[in-house]
Amino acid sequence: MSDSASNELLTTNRKALTLNLDGSKYGTFAEIGAGQETARAFFQAGSAAGTIAKTISAYDMTFSDEIYGKSKRYVSPDRLNTMLAHEYNLLEQRLGHDKRDRMFFSYANTVKTRSYQGPDDGHGWLGIRFQTHPDKAPNDITIHARMWDDDNIAQQQAIGILGANLIYGAFYMHESPEKLIESLMDNLTINRIEVDLIKFDGAEFEGIDNRIMNLHLVRKGLTQAVIFNPEGKVELAADALYKKAVLVERGSFRPVTKINIDMLKCAGGQFIQEPQLRDADIIVMAEITMNNLQATGEIDYEDFLHRIDSLATTGNYTLISNYFEFYRLIRYFRRYTREMVGMAMGINNLLELFNEKYYTHLPGGILESFGRLFRNDVKLYIYPMKQKAYRHFLKLQSSGKGDQYHLGASEDGIAGDLLITCENLRVENNLVNLYKHLLENECIEHIRGIDESLMEIFSRDVLDRIANNDESWEDMLPEKTAAFIKANQLFGFKA
Repeated sequence: MSDSASNELLTTNRKALTLNLDGSKYGTFAEIGAGQETARAFFQAGSAAGTIAKTISAYDMTFSDEIYGKSKRYVSPDRLNTMLAHEYNLLEQRLGHDKRDRMFFSYANTVKTRSYQGPDDGHGWLGIRFQTHPDKAPNDITIHARMWDDDNIAQQQAIGILGANLIYGAFYMHESPEKLIESLMDNLTINRIEVDLIKFDGAEFEGIDNRIMNLHLVRKGLTQAVIFNPEGKVELAADALYKKAVLVERGSFRPVTKINIDMLKCAGGQFIQEPQLRDADIIVMAEITMNNLQATGEIDYEDFLHRIDSLATTGNYTLISNYFEFYRLIRYFRRYTREMVGMAMGINNLLELFNEKYYTHLPGGILESFGRLFRNDVKLYIYPMKQKAYRHFLKLQSSGKGDQYHLGASEDGIAGDLLITCENLRVENNLVNLYKHLLENECIEHIRGIDESLMEIFSRDVLDRIANNDESWEDMLPEKTAAFIKANQLFGFKA
C-alpha cells in the first residue's frame, strides 16, 4: 500500500520499477495459466535486468510435468510449492557462487482463468519464496485468489497486478504482515479479485499465527469469509464445501456449550432425514460473524483463537464471516454447492431475522431478503426458548438494546417455564401471513427431541464462573472442550 518513505498508494508500475532499481533483489518468474502477466509488469516498468533472472511459462501439461513432476491437480498448492522449490533451487545452483549480496526469490502462480467454454469463475494460487538477507534461509508467502472479471483478459491483468503487489509486499512489508495483506489489493477492487487464503512460512514469520492473518483478510474486506477445519487450520472454502450439504449454526461460541451441541445434534437428526439428502455428503459448521468478534469495538485476537481452538474439540468446522444477513451467507454457500442448506438457530435469531430494519437497503425489503434466502432449498431449524428468557429478550429489543443482546440469565422475578417455539411464536402483525406461509411450506421447522435440562446454560454464565473459579462451569460444556480449556488455560481459566 505504501513504500517505506510515504503512505501514498503506489501504482503497479511504480512498485515494479522500485524493485527493478533495487539491485539487491534478484529472481525468477514461473507462471502457468494466465500468461506471464506478473513478469510483464516488471518488463514494462523498465530496468528489468536488475531483477529478473528468468521467466518461464510451461503451458503444455507434458512439458510442465517434465519440469516439475506430475500432479493430480495443476491449479493447487502442491503444484505451486513444487514450482517455487524447483525454481529457487535452480537459482541457488546457478548463481549461488556469485550472489554479490543479492537476495534471491522465486515467484510462481498457477491459475485457471475464465473459460470460453463455460461460465466458471477463475481462481489460482500465487506464491513467493524469498530471502530477507543474502545469508538467510528463504521464507514463503502463499495466497489463493478468486477472480470475478467477466473475461479472461481482465482476469489475467488482475493476476498480474496481484502478483506484483505480493512480490513488492514480501520484500518491503514482511515486517508488518497485516500491512502486507492490505497492500495486496492496491490498484484492485473486491469486484475483481478476492484473496480468500494466505499462509506465511519461514523463520521471518516464526511468531505469526496464520489463523489471525486469515481473519485479517475478512476484517479488511479482501474476502468475506474464511473456514477453519476440525483441526483448527485454515481450509479453502472450495475444498471444504464442494458439492456438500451444509448444516450451520450461528453463535458467539464463547465458549461452545452443551446447548450449542444439542442444537446441532437435534437439528442434524432432522436434516439428514430430508429426502433430497439421500447419499449426500454433509458438512457441519459453527459460524461466528465479524460483528460478534468486534462486539466490544476491537477484535480480541486471543479471544478469537480461544474460540477457534475450543470449537475444534467438537469435530466441526468453523466459519468466520462478514455476512450479517442470512441471505448473503446462503449466496456464499451457493458458490460451491447446490445441495440443501440447513440453518440451526434459536428463537432470538429467528426474531432478528424478521426485524424489518435490517432490510431497508433492499428495494423489496424483507420480502426480497426472504426470496433470496429461501429460493434455493434452504430450511431453518429453530431451537426453543423458555418464556422468561423470551420476555427478557423482547424487553431488550424494545429498549433498543436488542442488537447487543447475548442470551444470558434473564431478569430475576420473571416466571415462566413455557417453551416458546417457532410454532407458537408471535411476530409483528404485518408479518403474520408471511410467517405462516414459511411455516406451512416447511421452510421453518421446530427442533424436536431437545434436552430441556440444558436450557439454563448460557455462555455468559460460563465465562463468569470461569472468572470466579467456580468449577460448575465444566458441567456446562462438552467434556472434551472443558478439558481442553483447562489444559490450555483459555478464556481466563487459571489452574
